[in-house]
Parts: sequence; C-alpha cells; structure tokens
Amino acid sequence: MRRGNSFYLCATCEVPEADEYTPEGFVGVDLGIANIATTSDGTVHSGKQVNQVRHRNRHLRRRLQKKGTKSAKRVLRRLSGREARFAADTNHRIAKQIVTEAQRTSRGVALEDLGGIRKRVRLRKPQRVTLHSWSFAQLGAYIAYKAKRVGVPVVYVDPAYTSQGCSACGHVDKRNRPSQATFRCTSCGFAGHADVNAARNISSRGVAGWAVSHAADDAA
Repeated sequence: MRRGNSFYLCATCEVPEADEYTPEGFVGVDLGIANIATTSDGTVHSGKQVNQVRHRNRHLRRRLQKKGTKSAKRVLRRLSGREARFAADTNHRIAKQIVTEAQRTSRGVALEDLGGIRKRVRLRKPQRVTLHSWSFAQLGAYIAYKAKRVGVPVVYVDPAYTSQGCSACGHVDKRNRPSQATFRCTSCGFAGHADVNAARNISSRGVAGWAVSHAADDAA
C-alpha cells in the first residue's frame, strides 16, 4: 500500500475469538459531541481536545483551499491523513477502555443504534460541522470488534428519548434538560450529569433488550 511517498506492507492474521458469556448487566455508552463517549459508570471521555484539533484544522484547511497552489494541495492531503489517524487513535483508546471495563466486571456493552443520526439531530451550524466530521460509526465498530475478541456481549438499543428520560423514575420531558450538561427530573427531582443519565437509560435498555432476545431464543 502506498501512502504519500511511503510504502507499507499490510498483513492479515486470524485471531481466535472468545466465547460470548452471559452478562451481569450492561455498561451503557452515550455518544455525543461535547463528550465523545460517556458510560453509565460515570466515566466521561471528553471531546474537548478532539474538537480543538478539528477547529484548528478546519480554519487551516480554509486558508489552504483559498490559496489553491500545488504546495497548498499537498499540505491539505497530509492534513487530511493526519486528522484521520488522530481520530482513529482516539476511538481505539476509548473503545479499549470501555471494553476492558465491561470484561473486568463481567458485563456487556449497550450502544445506541445511531442509524440516520445525521438526519435526526438538529444542531447549530458549528455543531453540525462537528457531527458530520466525527466518526460515530468507527467508534461503534471498534467497540464491537474489540468486544467480540474477548467475548463481551454487545447490544444496540433505540436511542429515542434517552437524553430526556429520567434514569431514576423513567419520566420523560424535554424540560428535564435545563442545559446541555445538566439533567433535572421535573417529576422526582433527580439531578445529575446529563450524559451519564442518558448512558444509564441506555444500560437499562440493554438489559431489557438482552432479556427479550434471549427469551425468544429459548422459546425457539
């Protein structure tokens, strides 16, 4: 494979996969923009550094595109490759931490089914740029394949209202989100980090989804 002026040899190998175990609960994972991933255990993988890099590169890309010279185009290609590698490395590290914690505690991983997220989510223009440039699918794929290698079950749940529903009492109301980072239930008064609350809802749906799917398998 040629990348720029360098050649690389790509080799494949078969890695044995562990048998999937029966999970003792699920680690819920909420994916977002301000925070790339937040788990139901309260671990927050901040997107601050990623967003700073992307913001800086976006402005540099605009200046280079205006120049339009051959040297500017070469820099643009290098910049694109560097940013893709940075994102992939970030996703790898986050995925590894999530799967390792799930395996350590004999739990599975519950993820949102994010199909069509770019069409569903309404955001301000700066956030839309970040949404379209961030690889949610890549992070999800990294979590899935790392989990499969060690036997950690992965389930995908409906993401509807996970951010507006209360993980303590189940009450759903858009007023439960007084700010981007805060959740405060208008029914029971539960308050906490908004992304952690959403991740806990995802975790609960993971448990329910696993129970339903395996009940159907047992009946069959």
